[in-house]
Amino acid sequence: MTATVALSSQLAVNPLDARSLLSAFGVLGVGVVMFAETGLLIGFFLPGDSLLFTAGLLCTGTGEHGVALSLGPLLVAAALGALTGAQCGYLLGRRAGGALLSRGRSARLRAGAERAEILLARYGHAKAVVLARFVPVVRTVLNPLAGALGVPARVFTLWQIVGGLLWSVGLTLAGYALGSSIPNVDRYLLPLVALIVLLSLLPFAAELYRGRGRTGAKEAP
Repeated sequence: MTATVALSSQLAVNPLDARSLLSAFGVLGVGVVMFAETGLLIGFFLPGDSLLFTAGLLCTGTGEHGVALSLGPLLVAAALGALTGAQCGYLLGRRAGGALLSRGRSARLRAGAERAEILLARYGHAKAVVLARFVPVVRTVLNPLAGALGVPARVFTLWQIVGGLLWSVGLTLAGYALGSSIPNVDRYLLPLVALIVLLSLLPFAAELYRGRGRTGAKEAP
C-alpha cells in the first residue's frame, strides 16, 4: 500500500514546480533535470534556476515541506547533470547540425536559439558559453547550436565547465546560505525564487549593456 502511494505521488509530480520535483525525486531528480534542461531541447521548460536554489535552501532542514536533502550529494548531482548535459547537447548539435534546431516548433525555443546566436556572434565562444548558463531557454539551445556552428570542442568543453560550475554550484550554495541564515525563509519561497531568477540574468544584462556602450563609442565621430 505504501509503495502504491509513493508511486502515485511520483506520477502526479509537477515538472514546473521545484518543490514537487524535489519531493518526488530528491537529489537524483536535480541531476536528471540539470541534464535534461542543458542537454535535451525538450527540457527547455524545466525550472533549472528555481530548482537549484530551492534544493540548496531545503538542505538546511528548515521549513515544513518534509524534504530532506544533503548538501554534498546535491552539489555533485547538480554539477554532474549540468556538465554532462551541456556536453551531450554539444555532441548532438555537432552530429545533427542546424536541422536539430530547425525542427523546434516552440516559439520560446526559436527565440532562445536567436538569442544564443546573438551571444555567440557578439561575445565570442568562451564568454557566450558562460553567459548562456544564466539565461533560461538560451542555456538549453546554445549547447547544440555551438556544436552545429562548429565551436571547437576544447574551447566549448573548458568554458561550459566553468559556466556550469558557476551556475549549478553557485545557485545551490546561494539557497543554502540564505536558508542557513534566515529561520523559516521558505515561507517566502515564491518571491525568493523570482528574485534569484532575476539576479541570474544580471551577468547577461551587464555584459549586454557594456557591449552596447562599446558599440556606441565606436560609432561616435
